[in-house]
Amino acid sequence: MPSESCDVLLDDIEDIISQEDSKPQDRQFSRKHVFPKVRRRNTQKYLQEEPRPPSDSTIPGIQKIWIRTWGCSHNNSDGEYMAGQLAAYGYKITENASDADLWLLNSCTVKNPAEDHFRNSIKKAQEENKKVVLAGCVPQAQPRQDYLKGLSIIGVQQIDRVVEVVEETIKGHSVRLLGQKKDNGKRLGGARLDLPKIRKNPLIEIISINTGCLNACTYCKTKHARGNLASYPIDELVQRAKQSFQEGVCEIWLTSEDTGAYGRDIGTDLPTLLWKLVEEIPEGAMLRLGMTNPPYILEHLEEMAKILNHPRVYAFLHIPVQSASDSVLMDMKREYCVADFKRVVDFLKEKVPGITIATDIICGFPGETDQDFQETVKLVEEYKFPSLFINQFYPRPGTPAAKAEQVPAHVKKQRTKDLSRVFHSYNPYDHKIGERQQVLVTEESFDSKFYVAHNRFYEQVLVPKNPAFMGKMVEVDIYESGKHFLKGQPVSETRVYTPSISKPLAKGEVSGLTKEFRNRLGNHPNGTSDTCPATQHGSVYSRMVLQMSQYDCALKVAAGLALLALLLHFWPESMLTM
Repeated sequence: MPSESCDVLLDDIEDIISQEDSKPQDRQFSRKHVFPKVRRRNTQKYLQEEPRPPSDSTIPGIQKIWIRTWGCSHNNSDGEYMAGQLAAYGYKITENASDADLWLLNSCTVKNPAEDHFRNSIKKAQEENKKVVLAGCVPQAQPRQDYLKGLSIIGVQQIDRVVEVVEETIKGHSVRLLGQKKDNGKRLGGARLDLPKIRKNPLIEIISINTGCLNACTYCKTKHARGNLASYPIDELVQRAKQSFQEGVCEIWLTSEDTGAYGRDIGTDLPTLLWKLVEEIPEGAMLRLGMTNPPYILEHLEEMAKILNHPRVYAFLHIPVQSASDSVLMDMKREYCVADFKRVVDFLKEKVPGITIATDIICGFPGETDQDFQETVKLVEEYKFPSLFINQFYPRPGTPAAKAEQVPAHVKKQRTKDLSRVFHSYNPYDHKIGERQQVLVTEESFDSKFYVAHNRFYEQVLVPKNPAFMGKMVEVDIYESGKHFLKGQPVSETRVYTPSISKPLAKGEVSGLTKEFRNRLGNHPNGTSDTCPATQHGSVYSRMVLQMSQYDCALKVAAGLALLALLLHFWPESMLTM
C-alpha cells in the first residue's frame, strides 16, 4: 500500500514523468543528430612486440620446452619435426633442462639401457615438477606400463599433433594419441614430410623413407611400436629432398627400420627411389643410405652397386648380420643365412671398390653356444669390418626371445668383451695414409678441436677448424689414422667447393617456412632477441598471429558501432515509441 504521505496516487509508472520532461519522440529526434564516434586505432601498435606473459603462465605457446631424443636416426628425425612445430607455434626450445617448463622425452626401445635412461628422466622431471610429454617407441609399444600412468603420450605416427598434446599437458590434462595414419584403410608412412622442423645439424637432412618392416625378429621390440612396412610415395620424398637443398643442406641421410624393404607395399622399390633422388642432388652434396637387412637387398645387388658408385652417393652400406651362426639366425627369425650376408658383402666389395660395410652383432642370444659365438668371431676376423656395433643381448618385454632360456649374464658379458677385443685388434685405415681425398665438412668434433668431414666411403676425416670449410667440399692429404678416424691436411691453395644451392639455415632455425614468411619474421623488432633463431621466429610468429587477431577484432567492433549508428539514424520513430 502507498504511504499516507503521498499526495497523489500514481496509476502508472509512466505518470512520474512531468510535463517538463522530454517525450520519447523528442528523445528520438535529438538522437538523429548524434553519431557514435568510431575510434581509429593505430594499426602499427598491434604489430609491435607486446610483453611476454610470465613463463609460468598457463597460456599455451609461451613456455620453454626441453627435448631429449634417444636412439636411431629415424627417432632423431621425429624429434626434429616435433621441435620445429613447437617452435613455429611460439614455444621456446631450450637446451637447458632445468630452465624448461616442459620436458618432451623421445624414447628408444631397442635395448634396456636406453629405456632405463628414459625412465630415470621421467622420474627426474617429476621430482623437479616439470610437465612431461612422452614420445618414441617405448610408450607406443607399451603405453600401459606403470611408470607411464597419468602422463601424456604422442605416438610415433602422430607427431604432427605434438602441439595439441603439449598444449593440453600445460593446461594440466593427460592426453594420449597412439593411433595409426591411414588413407582409405591403408596404413601410411606417418606424419607429412613437409612439416616444420629444426635440424640438429642445419647441414644434414634426415628423411624417413618408410616406417616399420616386413620381418618378425624374435628379439625386436621396435616392431611393436613401428608396425608393418608403410612407405612414403617417391614424389613426396623427392620434394622433401629438394626443399632441403633449397635450405642449404649438403648431406641427406635416408633412414628407416629397413631401407631395403622400401616400396614393397606401394608397388616400387629402393633403386627406383634412389635414382630419382640422385637427379636432385647438387654437385658436391652427398646422400647416405641407411640400414638394410640382407633379404631385401639381394634382388637389387646390380642396381645398388651402380647407385653406390655414383659420385654423389656415399659408398657405404649398413647391413646387420647379428650372428654368423645359421642356427642362431633361425632362432632370431632373421630370414637369411650367413651365406646370404656374405654374398651381399662380397658382391658389393667387388663392384664398389673401397666400399665401407658396417654391421651389427648380438652377443649372447638365447641358445647361442660357444661354437656359435666362435663362428661370429671368425666372420669378424675375415672381413675386418671398419664399423662394427657390438651389442650384448637384452631381453625385451613382450618378445619371444625374452621367454626363452637365457644365456648367463657373465657369459654374455665375456663374449661381448672377447668380440670387442677382436675388433680393436686391427686398424682398418692405416693403408690410407698418404692418399689425397675429397671430403665434405659437416660438423665439429666432440672435443671441439677439429671439424669432422667424410670422404667418398663415409670414413670420418678430421680437418683443421677453418670456418671457411664448414659445409664445403675440400681436398685434403691424409697424414694420420686411428681406429675410427683419419686426419687430413687441406691441400695448399685448394679449391673450397660450396655444394649447397643456398645459404644454410642458422642453427635452431625452423625449416619449412616460406621465404616470404621468413622475411616478415626477420624484419620484426624482436629479431635481435637473445633466444635461438628458431624460437625467435616461432614465438614472433605466434605473437604476430595473436596481435593481428586483436587488430581484426578491433576493426570488427568499429564496424559494428558504425552500423549501429546507421540503424539508429534511419530507424522509424514509430518503432521506437511503441
